[in-house]
Amino acid sequence: METFYIDRTDTPAGELVIICDSEHNLRAIDWVDHYERLLKLLTSHYGPNTFTLIEKANPGGLTDKMQRYFAGELDIIDGLPVKTAGTAFQRQVWQELRNIPCGKTLSYGELAQRIGRPTASRAVGMANGLNPISIVVPCHRVIGASGSLTGYAGGVERKRWLLAHEGYLLAR
Repeated sequence: METFYIDRTDTPAGELVIICDSEHNLRAIDWVDHYERLLKLLTSHYGPNTFTLIEKANPGGLTDKMQRYFAGELDIIDGLPVKTAGTAFQRQVWQELRNIPCGKTLSYGELAQRIGRPTASRAVGMANGLNPISIVVPCHRVIGASGSLTGYAGGVERKRWLLAHEGYLLAR
């Protein structure tokens, strides 16, 4: 049985749930209003009855670091440690998401090309939607080929807010 630590924090875009392991690797970040989906994701990634969640304030300083991101220190998320389950393909997509610079976006097709699977834009979209570590693994930086703000598990308005916070929508 693995122990995961859980904390919550208020942000300008809503209350955030932060989950990490005992080594302070992020395992999940999501919005509190999507908590049930978050638990289902964790269970599907790690299996039923394989982890326990223990409330812990600011585990590994991660809550403070997320607050610093929301306060404008945008690059602080770049070095945060993450550890995910998922398939090899999903982890490949999630790793490539971390290479999208703050204030920039990619389309699903461009992301598929970057991982060497140019015809896999739908599969990339599916993997993107199953990303358990929102914001830090910046799935919000993936947009439609037309520039539309398609899909975001936290809601399109939050996606719009995050992109504006990072300067993308202001720079257009």
